[in-house]
Amino acid sequence: MSRRGGANHYDPRRNQLSPATSQQSSVNAPGSGRGRGANHPDSHRNQPSPPISQQSSINALLSGRGAGRGSHAGHTVPSSTQTPVTVTASSSTSSPVIYHPSVVAPVAAGSSSVSTVPSSSLPPTTALLSSELEKKLTLETVPEASAPSSQKATRFPDRPGFGQVGRKIRVRANHFHVQVATNKVLHHYDVLIAPEIASKKVSRDVINQLVKMHKESLLGNRIPAYDGRKSLFTAGPLPFTSKVFVINLVDENKGSSSGSDTKKREREFKVTIKLASEPDLNHLAQFLRRLQLDCPYETIQALDITLRATPSEMYTVAGRSFFSPRLGAQGPLGGGTEYWKGYYQSLRPTQMGLSLNIDVASRAFYEPILVTDFISKNFKLNFSRRLSDQDRVKITKALRGLKVRFSRGEIIRSYKVTGVSKEPLRDLTFMLDDKVTRKKVVDHFHERYGTVLKHPLLPALQAGSDTRPMYFPMELCQIEPGQRYSKRLNEEQVTNLLRANCQRPHQRESDIKNIVKQHRFNIDEVVCEFGINVREELALVDARVLPPPTLKYGGESKINPMMGQWNMMKHKVVNGGKVEFWSCLSFSRLNPTQFCAELAIICQAKGILFNRDPLVPIAPANSNEIEKELEEFDKYCKAKLNSTNQKGRLQLLIVILPDFKGRFYDQIKRECETKLGIVTQCCEPRKVAKMNKMYLENLALKINVKVGGRNTVLNDAVIYNIPLVTDKPTIIFGADVTHPHPGEDSSPSIAAVVASMDWPCVTKYRGMVSSQIHREEIIQDLYTETKHPQKGTVPGGMIRELLLAFYRSNNKRKPERIIFYRDGVSEGQFSQVLLYEMDAIWKACASFEEGYLPKVTFVVVQKRHHTRFFPVSSDQTDKSGNIMPGTVVDTTICHPREFDFYLNSHAGIQGTSRPTHYHVLFDENNFSADQLQGLTNNLCYTYARCTRSVSIVPPAYYAHLLASRARCYISDVENHDSGSASGNRSAPNSVATLPSIMGNVLEVMFYC
Repeated sequence: MSRRGGANHYDPRRNQLSPATSQQSSVNAPGSGRGRGANHPDSHRNQPSPPISQQSSINALLSGRGAGRGSHAGHTVPSSTQTPVTVTASSSTSSPVIYHPSVVAPVAAGSSSVSTVPSSSLPPTTALLSSELEKKLTLETVPEASAPSSQKATRFPDRPGFGQVGRKIRVRANHFHVQVATNKVLHHYDVLIAPEIASKKVSRDVINQLVKMHKESLLGNRIPAYDGRKSLFTAGPLPFTSKVFVINLVDENKGSSSGSDTKKREREFKVTIKLASEPDLNHLAQFLRRLQLDCPYETIQALDITLRATPSEMYTVAGRSFFSPRLGAQGPLGGGTEYWKGYYQSLRPTQMGLSLNIDVASRAFYEPILVTDFISKNFKLNFSRRLSDQDRVKITKALRGLKVRFSRGEIIRSYKVTGVSKEPLRDLTFMLDDKVTRKKVVDHFHERYGTVLKHPLLPALQAGSDTRPMYFPMELCQIEPGQRYSKRLNEEQVTNLLRANCQRPHQRESDIKNIVKQHRFNIDEVVCEFGINVREELALVDARVLPPPTLKYGGESKINPMMGQWNMMKHKVVNGGKVEFWSCLSFSRLNPTQFCAELAIICQAKGILFNRDPLVPIAPANSNEIEKELEEFDKYCKAKLNSTNQKGRLQLLIVILPDFKGRFYDQIKRECETKLGIVTQCCEPRKVAKMNKMYLENLALKINVKVGGRNTVLNDAVIYNIPLVTDKPTIIFGADVTHPHPGEDSSPSIAAVVASMDWPCVTKYRGMVSSQIHREEIIQDLYTETKHPQKGTVPGGMIRELLLAFYRSNNKRKPERIIFYRDGVSEGQFSQVLLYEMDAIWKACASFEEGYLPKVTFVVVQKRHHTRFFPVSSDQTDKSGNIMPGTVVDTTICHPREFDFYLNSHAGIQGTSRPTHYHVLFDENNFSADQLQGLTNNLCYTYARCTRSVSIVPPAYYAHLLASRARCYISDVENHDSGSASGNRSAPNSVATLPSIMGNVLEVMFYC
């Protein structure tokens, strides 16, 4: 799972195409991509694939919902006099938009023409695949008897039915039912403020002033909901379709920078409000009842902004969350930061109707302290000495963009820091108004404010522009409160923030209830204006607890897990790896001889063929020369093998890490895996010293898969009893993209793909990695083509190479089915990722053999969401008070039509368990709900590194581990052309090169 941006809220842009990077020109043009029904005939299935270089064919297949806000193609904008439509089946006077299971109609897959590039204008093979992709991923004209679609949009598979397997229970979810009266006609207005304002807060202040001045006279007594940018919504028409207002806003700062003018300044803004569209509540009601295919995102956006309007005025906004000292206790995180409590809020369409998802949240903020105190907490500096250039650069990076408050007497001014001065304060001068005389800053503050500066050797804070800079002593400036800390948190800060946000389920549930009661949505002036009603009770949801799978271990032994965990103390691994040549290198002061002896005994006891004697004696090493020590040790081992006429190589190197913190792990992994071809097992000195038996057994599990063994397999896999997996050769992929930490603007994103190699057991995964341009989510290297002077066009890419590896590992049998678990995709990227990556998968298959296109199921795995489940009774919990492992939910709070479900596959340890959300974007294999939910849950029991079920399906988990490992390789590498870690492929974009992983390392699960 990647560190990717914000949480997965319901994104109004979900099926729109975002602006692409230079490497995405192939997916920029308008077009429409839709998934076809599973039973549709496919006349092009056995046609060969086109070359990837001919990506222009994809341009014809991508048609979004409009270029931006207010331009939703296909929306009918009704007149302001249109009579509201009652959308509920009942005759209730409140007329809410509500989902009634009794009136759900099945949605038939439809068909409508989509504007595409004519096949005749494309190369033959490209035209064939374009036709194939268009047919599979296009929403076409819908027959009259089916649910209509008002516009072209990407459509994902219908839910094949609800799951039935498992013990039925009920749980509470942090979703609150929202009803909307239908006697309102929503209006969407574009807002243009000149001069342009960067701050949402200031924009809101301008609109608030406008409403205060003109609500009764020019706004028809309407109370608008404003998003802080360019959208304003009303629950009825304004008395105009376009109007310009002039608004004067008083500057909050008191006094001027010189102190000569103590009057409050006013700024004039010209505000243009223009009618854009009329979001249709009736369309939304029809969609929630599955009587309309495409989701009215603009309508949901209008209601979501309405519900967020008041808290946006009251609290500090961070993404879709609100924070304030009023929402909970604050606490220190370290390094001049503190955490604030708050809550997350998002409106979503669900089976029960509209649902407001609310969850508690914590976030890092700057402490409102003096700048000098902030510097002292982050840097070990002596203020009595002049700073070095290196220290000055570090301070500049830490302070740039920060708002500080300078106050002396009645003068209170806020400024944004643009940098720090090159000279210390005592040497810094500025030009007086006579344009002739220069004056020292130190003298100015002494004469004007009577202040004697304590730290004249520190540089000054600089505000304003380079041409007209303003300088302020750090010791007189305080950091403005309420500023989010967006830089990378250190280890101490992360630990403290996790501790602050860690709550048992009952406490979290109680806090969520209090948030809803405290906000009092139903008496909120803006919410009431729009006829919205929010229930204050958590949704009661039908759920099921899936049975755990039976696990096969060595010999004939089997284990039936209980509550998501099991003990293999008396069992051996199902397939033990062989470790004939191994040794240990210690960068610690500890002597690990006894530790290694105990580890060897444990490995043997678990069924690993582990030679008790190291190839060469266990040796100490210098942590200041890690690369040199590893290279010398490798030479020593090779010399030993040569001198004794033994064939082979060092199969395992146990490395004891240094006693102090540093980037030693990265250096060791990079050197061993990309240069020396050595599989390593790193151990922390403090754990080595304890020699805890459980720790040794966990190391044995990791070592076994690192040397080619398997720890456990599903018993159903051994007896060929897993539906749609064991009936014919099936390969399971996991894919993820991890992005750099905040502030690392030049680092590349890392894509990783793993694939099962041991059908039918699907527990051994081979992996590949590739770097790509900064923050690019679509995996660029799934399929590639390179030009060779003799061979011509040579196909490649991660999918193709993993298919070849599967072919070699399974007696030259090609996979006849592909299951692709894709981690880290937010809802706004569903369409883009599906279109590009499915195209790459098909091309990789077609390049493998003409006419070869195995059926694909594409599932997005989402962990960064805010849905939580709480037990209804104490007899439905695990030891931590969380819902039981295996709990699955595909009703009530899930998508009204599409195939998705929440699965809590693991037992809680601390805090509140977070279920994983699985969303099927494409399914040619016709999985039933029970089949896919059961397979996903069972796979979670096959994770190699522990004897517990894990929270995310292992292929996706392994892909995340592999991507994180690859980042170790480029921690000290300068930017070069992109490259894949399993070959010498390169991309046209300039990103840091990933060194090639040695072939023998790639053969095993070295990333575990």
